[in-house]
Amino acid sequence: MTRPPISLQDESTLLLVARQSIQHGLQFGKALEVDLEKYSPPLTDPGAAFVTLEKGGQLRGCIGSIEAHRPLIQDVAEHAWNAAFRDPRFPQLTEEEYHMLSLEISILTQPEPMSFVSEQDLMEQIQPGRDGLIIQDGYRRGLFLPAVWDKLPDVETFLRHLKQKAGLPGDYWSDTTEVQRFFSHEFGEHGESTP
Repeated sequence: MTRPPISLQDESTLLLVARQSIQHGLQFGKALEVDLEKYSPPLTDPGAAFVTLEKGGQLRGCIGSIEAHRPLIQDVAEHAWNAAFRDPRFPQLTEEEYHMLSLEISILTQPEPMSFVSEQDLMEQIQPGRDGLIIQDGYRRGLFLPAVWDKLPDVETFLRHLKQKAGLPGDYWSDTTEVQRFFSHEFGEHGESTP
């Protein structure tokens, strides 16, 4: 279920391309078009990533893919631009804000369905600090990256907020509730890298 870790050089390249894509968006109103000829695997292999933008320690945008459907480096470039200009929770990024941004990239493993007989059973299987979760019931769906454990370290609280993100009541439970688990490799601009 785990994706082979990418090199520190690849991490630096992805962060640079994410920055360049946001800068390109400020100048031209669209994401950077990545020339795949300039890069090699694993950057050109299919990958699913989220790009998270923060300003002064506060979320400023976060957009990503759950499924790998294009080269990883293209996925990062597109999501960096989307996080800056298309996250519906925030206004479009300004030139002034660009210089105050910090970026984090999360590369996701393929989500796998979890089997459980009750909410309690599910909670006992969840690994705090490690699991990313997707909850779905009907057309309502919510996703939390593993990084969210930093703010919501308790399983019950994590799950309650995830349900609310999906547009469900915090105490909601149904036999039709589906949950998928994934892991992610996260790294940011300040030399941090977490397995």
